[in-house]
Amino acid sequence: EVHVTVSGGGSVQAGGSLRLSCTTHEYPYNTYTMAWFRQAPGKEREAVAAIDSDGATSYADFVKGRFTISRDNAQNSLYLQMSSLQPEDTAMYYCAAGPKQKPQVVITTGLLTGYWGQGTQVTVSS
Repeated sequence: EVHVTVSGGGSVQAGGSLRLSCTTHEYPYNTYTMAWFRQAPGKEREAVAAIDSDGATSYADFVKGRFTISRDNAQNSLYLQMSSLQPEDTAMYYCAAGPKQKPQVVITTGLLTGYWGQGTQVTVSS
Protein backbone atom coordinates (compact mmCIF):
# COMPACT_ATOMS: atom_id res chain seq x y z
CA GLU A 1 0.00 0.00 0.00
CA VAL A 2 1.26 3.42 -0.92
CA HIS A 3 1.05 6.40 1.34
CA VAL A 4 1.67 9.97 0.28
CA THR A 5 1.25 12.58 2.97
CA VAL A 6 1.15 16.30 2.29
CA SER A 7 1.53 19.13 4.78
CA GLY A 8 2.39 22.82 4.98
CA GLY A 9 -0.56 24.60 3.47
CA GLY A 10 -2.17 27.62 5.06
CA SER A 11 -3.12 31.25 4.63
CA VAL A 12 -0.72 34.05 3.85
CA GLN A 13 -0.84 37.61 2.58
CA ALA A 14 0.30 38.51 -0.90
CA GLY A 15 4.06 38.62 -1.07
CA GLY A 16 4.44 36.02 1.65
CA SER A 17 5.97 32.56 1.60
CA LEU A 18 4.94 29.01 2.40
CA ARG A 19 6.69 25.65 2.24
CA LEU A 20 4.83 22.50 1.33
CA SER A 21 6.13 19.08 2.25
CA CYS A 22 5.27 15.65 0.92
CA THR A 23 6.41 12.40 2.47
CA THR A 24 6.11 9.09 0.69
CA HIS A 25 6.26 5.52 1.89
CA GLU A 26 6.41 1.95 0.70
CA TYR A 27 7.60 2.26 -2.83
CA PRO A 28 10.95 2.93 -4.52
CA TYR A 29 10.71 6.67 -3.93
CA ASN A 30 14.28 7.28 -5.01
CA THR A 31 13.57 6.22 -8.60
CA TYR A 32 10.32 8.14 -9.01
CA THR A 33 9.59 11.48 -10.55
CA MET A 34 7.77 13.69 -8.09
CA ALA A 35 5.60 16.70 -8.82
CA TRP A 36 3.34 19.33 -7.36
CA PHE A 37 0.00 20.12 -8.92
CA ARG A 38 -2.70 22.58 -7.98
CA GLN A 39 -6.37 23.10 -8.64
CA ALA A 40 -8.28 26.29 -7.97
CA PRO A 41 -12.07 26.33 -7.62
CA GLY A 42 -13.70 26.18 -11.04
CA LYS A 43 -10.41 25.58 -12.80
CA GLU A 44 -8.66 22.54 -14.18
CA ARG A 45 -5.78 20.95 -12.35
CA GLU A 46 -2.39 22.21 -13.49
CA ALA A 47 1.16 21.05 -12.97
CA VAL A 48 3.29 23.43 -10.94
CA ALA A 49 6.75 21.85 -10.67
CA ALA A 50 8.37 18.47 -11.17
CA ILE A 51 11.67 16.83 -10.23
CA ASP A 52 13.11 13.51 -11.31
CA SER A 53 15.26 11.08 -9.36
CA ASP A 54 18.44 12.76 -10.61
CA GLY A 55 17.29 16.18 -9.42
CA ALA A 56 16.38 17.61 -12.81
CA THR A 57 13.54 20.08 -12.44
CA SER A 58 10.90 21.77 -14.53
CA TYR A 59 8.47 24.55 -13.64
CA ALA A 60 5.29 26.00 -15.01
CA ASP A 61 5.89 29.48 -16.40
CA PHE A 62 3.59 31.06 -13.86
CA VAL A 63 5.81 30.03 -10.93
CA LYS A 64 9.29 30.36 -12.40
CA GLY A 65 11.49 32.47 -10.19
CA ARG A 66 9.04 32.26 -7.28
CA PHE A 67 8.70 28.55 -6.44
CA THR A 68 11.47 26.00 -5.85
CA ILE A 69 10.96 22.24 -5.87
CA SER A 70 13.42 19.99 -4.07
CA ARG A 71 13.65 16.48 -2.71
CA ASP A 72 15.48 14.68 0.06
CA ASN A 73 15.83 11.06 -0.93
CA ALA A 74 17.16 10.07 2.48
CA GLN A 75 13.93 11.35 4.02
CA ASN A 76 11.66 10.16 1.19
CA SER A 77 10.45 13.72 1.03
CA LEU A 78 9.51 16.33 -1.53
CA TYR A 79 9.26 20.06 -0.91
CA LEU A 80 7.86 23.14 -2.59
CA GLN A 81 9.18 26.48 -1.36
CA MET A 82 6.76 29.18 -2.48
CA SER A 83 7.73 32.84 -2.35
CA SER A 84 6.18 36.07 -3.58
CA LEU A 85 2.79 34.41 -3.36
CA GLN A 86 -0.09 36.09 -5.13
CA PRO A 87 -3.87 35.68 -4.77
CA GLU A 88 -3.91 33.75 -8.03
CA ASP A 89 -1.77 31.09 -6.35
CA THR A 90 -4.74 30.23 -4.15
CA ALA A 91 -5.59 26.58 -4.77
CA MET A 92 -5.53 23.08 -3.41
CA TYR A 93 -2.02 21.75 -3.87
CA TYR A 94 -1.30 18.07 -4.48
CA CYS A 95 1.82 15.94 -4.41
CA ALA A 96 2.23 13.07 -6.84
CA ALA A 97 4.85 10.44 -7.60
CA GLY A 98 5.27 8.08 -10.49
CA PRO A 99 7.72 5.85 -12.30
CA LYS A 100 10.42 7.86 -13.95
CA GLN A 101 8.97 10.49 -16.26
CA LYS A 102 10.67 13.57 -17.62
CA PRO A 103 9.81 16.63 -15.53
CA GLN A 104 9.30 18.74 -18.66
CA VAL A 105 6.74 16.23 -19.94
CA VAL A 106 4.89 16.35 -16.63
CA ILE A 107 4.71 20.14 -16.79
CA THR A 108 3.77 20.24 -20.47
CA THR A 109 1.07 17.57 -20.26
CA GLY A 110 -0.11 18.24 -16.74
CA LEU A 111 -0.11 14.50 -16.18
CA LEU A 112 1.74 12.13 -13.87
CA THR A 113 0.65 8.52 -13.68
CA GLY A 114 1.31 7.10 -10.26
CA TYR A 115 0.43 7.84 -6.67
CA TRP A 116 -1.27 10.93 -5.32
CA GLY A 117 -1.52 12.40 -1.86
CA GLN A 118 -4.36 14.35 -0.36
CA GLY A 119 -4.44 18.05 -1.11
CA THR A 120 -3.40 20.90 1.11
CA GLN A 121 -5.07 24.28 0.82
CA VAL A 122 -3.03 27.39 0.08
CA THR A 123 -4.88 30.68 0.40
CA VAL A 124 -3.27 34.00 -0.49
CA SER A 125 -5.06 37.19 0.42
CA SER A 126 -4.48 40.58 -1.16
